Amino acid sequence: MSKKLSPVRLFDTTLRDGTQGAGVSLSVEDKLKVMAALDRLGVHYIEGGWPGSNPKDEVFFHEAKHYPFKCARLTAFGSTRRKDVPAHRDENLLAIVKVKTPVACIFGKSWDLHVIHALRTSLDENLRMIGDSVRFLKSKGLEVVYDAEHFFDGFRADPQYALSALRSAWDAGADNLTLCDTNGGSIPSQIAAIVKEVRKFIPQAPLGIHAHNDSECAVANSVTAVQEGCSLVQGTMNGYGERCGNANLISIAANLRLKLGYDVLSEKQLQSLTEVSRYVSEVANIVPNDHQPYVGYSAFAHKGGVHVSAMARHMKTYEHIDPSWVGNTRRILISELSGQSNILLKARELDLDFSRNSRALKQVIEIVKKMEHQGHQFEGAEASFAMLVLKTLGLHRPSFDLKGFRVSDEKDLAHGKVVSEATLKLKVKGVEQYTVAEGDGPVNALDNALRRALEHFYPSLRSVALTDFKVRVINAAAGTKARVRVFIQSRDEKDEWGCIGVSENIIDASWIALVDSIEYKLWKDNKNKKKK
Repeated sequence: MSKKLSPVRLFDTTLRDGTQGAGVSLSVEDKLKVMAALDRLGVHYIEGGWPGSNPKDEVFFHEAKHYPFKCARLTAFGSTRRKDVPAHRDENLLAIVKVKTPVACIFGKSWDLHVIHALRTSLDENLRMIGDSVRFLKSKGLEVVYDAEHFFDGFRADPQYALSALRSAWDAGADNLTLCDTNGGSIPSQIAAIVKEVRKFIPQAPLGIHAHNDSECAVANSVTAVQEGCSLVQGTMNGYGERCGNANLISIAANLRLKLGYDVLSEKQLQSLTEVSRYVSEVANIVPNDHQPYVGYSAFAHKGGVHVSAMARHMKTYEHIDPSWVGNTRRILISELSGQSNILLKARELDLDFSRNSRALKQVIEIVKKMEHQGHQFEGAEASFAMLVLKTLGLHRPSFDLKGFRVSDEKDLAHGKVVSEATLKLKVKGVEQYTVAEGDGPVNALDNALRRALEHFYPSLRSVALTDFKVRVINAAAGTKARVRVFIQSRDEKDEWGCIGVSENIIDASWIALVDSIEYKLWKDNKNKKKK
């Protein structure tokens, strides 16, 4: 890691600006959970919402004031006073004061186009609105962050007016002047040039940056602004936000700390980035981006045989950082592109040893390539790969024997729904088992029946939950006779794993994946017991 430079403060606006993104909706309880996670991460400011704009934010601020913050300062958001309304009578400003947060963040217009067409007021009145609003909030003892909305567009249109808007906020006592690329259309060189001009104009003012991602430059723009002297960075977890999103605070924090050495998060806090990123995704009910830099599930995934062979000699050959620095893990993918190095490294991850059976290693390589040609895909199915290796090494002992199963669907005309039922015959530890279970679909019914038969013998299976189920047609040209690939993802209290099954019959493919998932869980539990 690089040598530390000057401190940079993180200002998270996931709970306000992030919720303006399409598909992002957080309840009060959700917002409180995310707030607590952000505080644990080490974020310096958490913008909770806009008091007075909706009942949800009113309840949130009421509940949040009882939370024992360890790091963050809770911030209320709002706008400058309305035109021709005194600040001390403005409902928006009074709502901010009412929630009693230590920090207020208000935005004002920097672009003459907005002043004329959006506010429909004079340029001078807009400057008074900015100054009066900041002055009023400061008189109430609040720390005030002033967001200069559309600043970069405004500067390009009329530099003097944009700067005069900043001067109004600064002269009124603002603690920070944050420059906003609200439309997200700027690129790093433009950001750098304009931030330099602002620093010349008000050299003593602490500056911030608030970037949007409409040009795919939000993270780069934010980092550039810090390099030019901004000491506060606004953004959201995972880049959630309106249109193309806000600057991704996860990537910004990692870049500033690991690439440039800024004092933004401690090493320990940085190691929780992956956990917090995925937690926020889960609370927001948004599928995590597997390819997200630093924290994505595939951010340190390696597939090509040449790459993996080089990494077997030295991990830095194809990784820009150690994934553990941000709480992530390395993944070696298995596919038809795999060479001996892929198989060996993946087996090592699973604590499987080929050292005494080189013939089995060659067998696994050939089997994987043959199965991938038939439609299997082991990239996200580490558990199915583990079962394949165990079987090839002669180490697998089935936890049960299948005698047969039957799955049926029945249309319930009275209630207008389809009911699925699975009947299953097994032999477990020498005991015959016959179970029947219903489900929301044939696969769910089969899963329920299998669990019912096994949980008495293997209680740890009660902790297993199905988290994902996907079906893909492999050879679509074959029509209804086409093979399908079923992918099932499961997890327990500690781990998550994927399994696949391929067949012309979707129920059969699902069964193959379900059995691999169960067998992998039991093998994993047995392995952990031996370690103890």
